[in-house]
Amino acid sequence: MKAFLSILLAVWAGVAVAQDRTMRMAVTTSFENSGLADVLLPAIAEDTGIEVQLLVVGTGQAIRLGEAGDVDAVLVHSRPAEEAFVAAGHAPYRREIMYNDFVLIGPEADPAGIADTGTAAEALAAIASTGAPFVSRGDDSGTHKAELALWDAADVAPRGDWYRPVGAGMGAALNTAAGMDAYILADRASWLNFANKGDLALLFSGDPVLFNQYAYLPVSQDEHPDVRADLAAELEDWLVSDTAAELIDGYRVAGEQLFTFNASPAE
Repeated sequence: MKAFLSILLAVWAGVAVAQDRTMRMAVTTSFENSGLADVLLPAIAEDTGIEVQLLVVGTGQAIRLGEAGDVDAVLVHSRPAEEAFVAAGHAPYRREIMYNDFVLIGPEADPAGIADTGTAAEALAAIASTGAPFVSRGDDSGTHKAELALWDAADVAPRGDWYRPVGAGMGAALNTAAGMDAYILADRASWLNFANKGDLALLFSGDPVLFNQYAYLPVSQDEHPDVRADLAAELEDWLVSDTAAELIDGYRVAGEQLFTFNASPAE
């Protein structure tokens, strides 16, 4: 009986240790849709023993999860929202990890002629002026925030039957655009990893305003004593390591690099 109890206690102890190496991180749907998580998470588990449970949401919701202390860290891509999160004391700092870019996708026939425009603002103005259908994520995500900033730059208030907010993640929004033969703003990684392209094509890219930076924010333990700040710090160390750089820079779809590692000192 003693031997059985010893074994049982050892099993329980092992389970407790395993559970103690689990943390929760809120990430964007664009990160998840890119497929990079499937590369990084097994390597993180192997190198650190940390099981990272992802909560896949838009940037706005990810920030709110961090504010509530429902996650231990946040990985998102909207610098103004991130800086406000830090300024409010919800995280001690933000740390840049990697970047890609936003691109404008649309029907191959390009009825608005955006492929011939010189800037992203001109491209959106052309879409609005022709009334060609445009699908917006409409979900307070980093991509949605970037899109709204581009409409402002184009001096266009998007409204009318041609503008279709769907309140959904990147993959669902791309599926809607494919079904409608509509224009849409997407991150390059999600677009390249998206299978249901239909008659859509990448029509505009390269404007510096389409730069898309991803940053890591550990949730403040001062605000939320129960967050796993120890594991969040270990994960951060891994995310800025040479191993992470090699995996991020080496991740490709159809031979094209999806992200570029550019980890910075904590701000």
